[in-house]
Order: sequence, then structure tokens, then C-alpha cells
Amino acid sequence: MSPAYRMLPATPLQKGAGYTKPRQQVVESVTMDQPALAVMTDFAVVTAQTVPPLESIESARTRMIHHGVRLLLVTDDQNQILGLVTASDLTSERPMQIIQAQGIRHADVLVKDIMTPRERLEVICMDDLQTAKVGDVVATLQGQGRQHALVVERQADRSQILRGMFSTSQIGRQLGTPIHTVPVARSFADIAQMGG
Repeated sequence: MSPAYRMLPATPLQKGAGYTKPRQQVVESVTMDQPALAVMTDFAVVTAQTVPPLESIESARTRMIHHGVRLLLVTDDQNQILGLVTASDLTSERPMQIIQAQGIRHADVLVKDIMTPRERLEVICMDDLQTAKVGDVVATLQGQGRQHALVVERQADRSQILRGMFSTSQIGRQLGTPIHTVPVARSFADIAQMGG
């Protein structure tokens, strides 16, 4: 004998009803000694914002504003990470250098022209964060001279999957004090690009 199921009550959808979006509950206030994961944007809870490499930088800027983020992952058709682009990249000298070098209009500068390619991205492993403190993350960002740090999980086959990220602006809001970073040169090319 099958169990008796009941029909659930249904009502009309109200005018003005919105919908739930993935939203991480961010701890309002943290200290440097709290667990590092308290300041990580977790892509298991919050949708990572992406942009295709052939999109214009103006479109990328609009996307950032719309989603309230300062970093977009640049992905291909298979959702594999090709690089990233930040709000700082969009306002740097790089777009103007591309315009001058290629003789194109600002509207024709593409994300792929100014993004930081995957090969130049360094990541922190989720395993190393299990005992890390907020202060460790701040020291890492300042030591690397970066505003963002990507976090990966290792899969059984040793491949990586992007799990989340740290942002100096978010950590600063949670600490109640700004986090200042200074770009660090790692090569002669970096020194030349920084005007050194």
C-alpha cells in the first residue's frame, strides 16, 4: 500500500516578489587572531563572477558595478580559468598602452588584452587555511603586494578547483581598518612596468 500524500497549498506569487541569490553571511567584525576562513569569499556559497576574454573592458566594468565586485575571473567556454581582471586593471595605464600600440579605440580594448593570465596567478591551498589566522592572510597579501588572493582545493587527482578568494577591501571592512599593499616586483619586466 502506498502512503497517502497530500497536496500542498499554493497561492499566487505576489507583485514585487524577488528571488534568493547565493549570499555568504560575512562576519561583520573580525580580529587578526580569528580563523582566516572568516574573511574568505567562499565560492561554494557565493557565485564567482566571470567574464569571457573577448568581452570589452567597458562591458567588464559594467559587470563589476552590477555585481558589486572588483575582480572578475576570465573563463573560457568550458568554465576553465584563463586569468583574472580587476577594477585596478581597468583604470591602470595598460588600456592606454594597448590603444596606442594597436591603434584601436578604447571601446575595442578587450579583457584578454589587460587581464593577468593564469600562468602569472599564485594561489593558496585550502589545506593551509585550516589553522591560519586573519593576520596570516593580511601578512601574505602585504608580502605579495596584492589586493586579492585566490584559494584552491586539491581534488583526489591532485588537480585544483578554485574555492574562494581574499580581498584586502573586504578584510579591511571586517577589521575596521584599511589594509594597505604595495606592488612587489618579481622580475625585471615587473620593475619596468612599475616605472622603476
